[in-house]
Amino acid sequence: MAVVVRSGAAPLWWFGVFAAGIGVLVPGLTGRRIGVLAGAALFLITAAVVTLVRRGRYAALARGAARAGKYDVLQDRAVTVRTWRRGHRWWLLLAFAVAFGSSFAVPAAGGMLLAGAGTGLRLKAAWLGRRERAEGTLLWVRVDWLDRRGGSPAGRAVNGLRGTGLAAGDAAPGGTRRRTDALV
Repeated sequence: MAVVVRSGAAPLWWFGVFAAGIGVLVPGLTGRRIGVLAGAALFLITAAVVTLVRRGRYAALARGAARAGKYDVLQDRAVTVRTWRRGHRWWLLLAFAVAFGSSFAVPAAGGMLLAGAGTGLRLKAAWLGRRERAEGTLLWVRVDWLDRRGGSPAGRAVNGLRGTGLAAGDAAPGGTRRRTDALV
């Protein structure tokens, strides 16, 4: 589940940083100083909101996680990330275009808002990772439930989560890549 949450973090962060960087070059209607200060406030607020929103739903799904069965379809981390990003690429590009376009009014603010959303998703994935480590289980969303209605890991289409041991799959708790030690 944390892999799906984390899938959007990097593109949102980098598109936001790029849009904010370009936005600083444009003086805008409000001026650079006001734009950057407003952007910093938007960054912090957006990161906090994205981190905290739907946390209760995530916790309820995690409490009710069942052991993954023989016929549950669970994807590798790389496949999940690629599928999510392909399915949302037009939304990501539209968000970048809006953030870049807003720089002509309030420089850097839209880009910093986008980067704040990416940071919030990263923090939410880290929270899920701490929860997975504490419970000693990786949480998975079934692929057929994830494909319906936009692919939200805590959406209405998700009826429950599946759990496996921490060593299962190619993802570590929190959705990061599993590190393999060459000297083991």
